Amino acid sequence: MTTIRDVSKLAGVSVATVSRLLNQSGYVSKEAEIAIMAAVEKLNYKPNTIARSLAGKKTAAVALMVPDILNPFFPEIARAAEDEAAARGYTLVLCNTDNNPDKEKMYIEALINKQIDGIIISSYTISPEQIVALQNRSIPIVAIDKHYPGYPILSVTAANRTGGQLAVRHLLKSGCQKVAHICGPTHVHAAHERALAYEDICSEQPWYTPSLTAFGHFNVEGGYRAMHELYRQHPDVDGVFAGNDLMAAGALKALHELDVEVPGRVRLIGFDGIRMDMVYPELSTVSQQIYSTGKTAMDYLIRQINNEPIERKNYELEVELLIKSTT
Repeated sequence: MTTIRDVSKLAGVSVATVSRLLNQSGYVSKEAEIAIMAAVEKLNYKPNTIARSLAGKKTAAVALMVPDILNPFFPEIARAAEDEAAARGYTLVLCNTDNNPDKEKMYIEALINKQIDGIIISSYTISPEQIVALQNRSIPIVAIDKHYPGYPILSVTAANRTGGQLAVRHLLKSGCQKVAHICGPTHVHAAHERALAYEDICSEQPWYTPSLTAFGHFNVEGGYRAMHELYRQHPDVDGVFAGNDLMAAGALKALHELDVEVPGRVRLIGFDGIRMDMVYPELSTVSQQIYSTGKTAMDYLIRQINNEPIERKNYELEVELLIKSTT
């Protein structure tokens, strides 16, 4: 990636001279100005991007990028992040990427050009190398809902595997004899960890078979379709652990259509703890600290912006089993 040193080298002037011109902070000869601007144009550098890296100026604006604003998990994250940002004197910019990597890249470049002070990223598609590259451009980053082992990336996640184990154990202790799992997208960290939790508990059970796992894409429609498929293959299933509450709501709808009583014939539990006031019966779930996740992520972001010492690692928040009507 092109740096200010590349600009200065091509222009044949010092880094300090380039800085003075771009920030209009001192005298630069006409000859040097012409050379610098020619180098900027040849290297396709955006002056405001350079100015940000050179001047270290802060705009008191931070961003939150989410993959799907229609998922109720993310508005609560956004609310918490905005509350914390406002309390610390920052304005929050919300970006919805629709799980589209091209849209994600567009937002990132736009935010950089607008001299954003830092970004909280929830993404199912961004690579750790991309995040590290942003950090190398002096852009503070916090990842949420996913962590990147082996990379110097600060992230905030829920205890997904522990929570999944709580859910499955609860179904078994409730008397379930054959438990199925509705899994989210396998490339998503949270979905993968929750699926591993299901396998941790169930893989050695005499009734276990891989076909007891169906995929629901983390949305209501996916959970609905997955439940129909599971019941077609395994009409004797009597417990279902859905990898998030939206898929659990879809599964509940399917069970109603199949005239399967919940929790009489099938017990059902979700994950996340989002507000599901319109769902009946009330959904048992593993509740993660959604608001605390947004608040903590913003706190860690601002601490990085202020150059406060904080380790770039994954910070895992505890979860809680909430037993309600569906189990």
